[in-house]
This record gives sequence, C-alpha cells and structure tokens, in this order.
Amino acid sequence: MHPHIAALYNSAQKPSRLIIGLMSGTSLDGLDVALCRVTGAGLNTHIEVLNFTTVDYNDDYKTKIKQVFAKRECDLELVTLLHPWVGKHHGTLVNQCLTKWNINPADIDVIASHGQTIYHCPQSQHNHKDFNNGTLQIGDSDQIAVTTGITTIGDFRQKHIAAGGEGAPLAVYGDYLYFSSAAENRILLNMGGIANLTYLPKCGNASAVFSSDIGPGNTIMDAYVQRYFCDMHYDNDAALAKAGTQNKLLLEALCDDAFFNLSMPKTTGPEVFNLAYLAAAQTRSNTHNLQHDDIMATLNAFTAHVISKAINECVKNAPNCVVYASGGGIHNPLLMEQLQAFCPAVKAFKNTHALGIDPDAKEAVLFAILANECLAGEQQHLNNTTQGIAGVTMGKVSFAD
Repeated sequence: MHPHIAALYNSAQKPSRLIIGLMSGTSLDGLDVALCRVTGAGLNTHIEVLNFTTVDYNDDYKTKIKQVFAKRECDLELVTLLHPWVGKHHGTLVNQCLTKWNINPADIDVIASHGQTIYHCPQSQHNHKDFNNGTLQIGDSDQIAVTTGITTIGDFRQKHIAAGGEGAPLAVYGDYLYFSSAAENRILLNMGGIANLTYLPKCGNASAVFSSDIGPGNTIMDAYVQRYFCDMHYDNDAALAKAGTQNKLLLEALCDDAFFNLSMPKTTGPEVFNLAYLAAAQTRSNTHNLQHDDIMATLNAFTAHVISKAINECVKNAPNCVVYASGGGIHNPLLMEQLQAFCPAVKAFKNTHALGIDPDAKEAVLFAILANECLAGEQQHLNNTTQGIAGVTMGKVSFAD
C-alpha cells in the first residue's frame, strides 16, 4: 500500500481527526480558517472548533480576483495563472495560522478547501441546450498540499454537478449531519454574498430536508459601497441604509426577476445579482437620481424581502420553526430587524452560536465536515435528488508529495 493511502486509512480509522476547513466566499473579504476536531461521522458527527480566524485579503489579492470574478468573458491566461497562485496563497495563509496557533502541521489529518468560486453557471442561468450545470472554483488543492505539507481535500462541488446537482448549496450536507434536531423544526440561514437556507424538519426524515439559494445576501450592497465609498468594504452596522429611505418603485423593480419565480431548489450568484442588475432595475423604475443612502436602504429591504419570502414558504407547514443565521448578514442589524418583522410565523431568530458554532466560522466548518465524510463517512444518508441533494461523497484528494 502506498504510504499516502496508508496515512489516509489510518486517519479514517481514528476516533477523531484534526481537520482545517477553508472557506473563501463571494464577498472576497478574506479566507476563513477553522481548525476542527471532528469525532465520528454521519449523524454521529461531533465538532469542536479549536481555533478560528478570518485572514483578510490584501488589495492585491482582491484586485487580481475581481478581474475574473463573476465575469462571463475574461482573460483565460489570467484564470490559468490564478488557479495555482490562489492555492499557494491559501496554503501560505494556513501555514501562518498554524505558526500563530503553535500547531505542528504533522498533527493535522487533512485540509478541506472550498477554493474561490469565480463563476457559477446553472442551466437555468446559461440557457445553453447542449450543456448542463457548471461551476468553477480556483485555488488548486495540490498547491495547498505541497505548500503546507498536509493532505488536502478540495473541489467538492464537481461531484455534486456530476450527480445532477447544481453544485450548490453544499451547506445542506453538513447542516443535516450536524444540526438536525428531533426537538424542533429548524432553518439554517446563511447570508453571505448570496443567501441560502437549509430546512431541517424535526421528523428527521432525510427526504423532507430542503436546501436552496434564495437570492442576494450582501453581494449588491457590498459592491455598491465599494464602488462609491472607496474607504469602505461594506456598510458597517447598516449605517448608510439606516440613514436612507426605501424607494418603493426601485424595490419593486429589484424584486421583478424570473429567478424569484423559479421553484426551489435553485442556485444563483453574483453573475446575476450585481451592480448591472441594480442599474437595470433603476432604468425600469426611473430611479437613477436617488441618493446613496436611499439606494442602500432599498437594497437592504430587497435582501430582506427575498429572504423572508423563502423562509415564509418553508414554514407554512412547520410550526414553531427556529431560524439559526450565519454569515456576514448577521452583522447587519437593520437586515436582522426586518427579517424578524417580515417572518411573524417564525418562533425565534438566533445565530449558530446557540448551536455551538461561531456563525462566522460555520461555512469553513461545514467543509471540514464534508472532508470528514470523504475520509470516514459511510454511504451518504441524503439521497433526495428531487431537492437537488445527491447521495454522493464529495472531494478530491491531493497529497503533499
């Protein structure tokens, strides 16, 4: 047996494993690095987050990625060069975290890397009859493995595509394995650049589990702030949105898109919901002369409306449902206030701290769970293809040498 295969086998046999989960989302704010002790597998998974940090990306990283991010046409040479460059950069950041935490890399079983999504392209979006769903993440896991000396599992989304899914949202797998409860109906709501949810009924029936993208989370608001407020990356504490007034005509135009009429599950991304989408809505509603704070107030309301619509649809037959939120949107007090107002049937809004997981770390932790399943899990419990949840094991293994 090759030593690398033997090492994987030994890791899979251990009662618990040290796994580093990496997540770099559409907000491009930084790399989430979560060092997790993962015990068991499947529905018996237990997670202890030993260390977590978000390593901010510098301006050079953001500038390079934005040249190819969510663009239908871009420089193919740059994409080719960025794939290994991002992987090496992520590996370097992991090394820095391990040094800071005084952790020996040899003690880590595997790294779980999501990579950096640069284009998400479900069939409902591209409309090319000859092609199915597609998604592309850069950040070569071989580079991470060689840079850190740690076996790396990455490129999770492609198996989901191969099994007939849209490559997202993958959070459903970790949500089901770790956050299911026999005591209450739950919705796990993640509000990153794009908002998505997982519905977990207390009946525990995997066929009733539901997951879908909803629409924009922070993506348009962040892009607007970065365009017009050079010293800001996002609307801190919703200060701009709170100072403005919603514009009804613009809000109606923003909500008038075919995506919102598609039945769930569905996926989307910044390829659709971006500043061009806002400009088109302003043209249709003749609202190009609005003040910045009024636009931000309207964009905030837009996000709240589309998320609340999806939540309300899910809780029709789910009494006393509790929403557990995560992602950057939880730090937007106006958005959280509006969601509670727009979802009267929800028993309570909490964040995943109440379930023992830092809401900012949740996405990185979920990829650690996927890597753990790749190593030590049995056949996936979920096999609900009608909900876009294929019963497959995801992840490709990259060895360090």
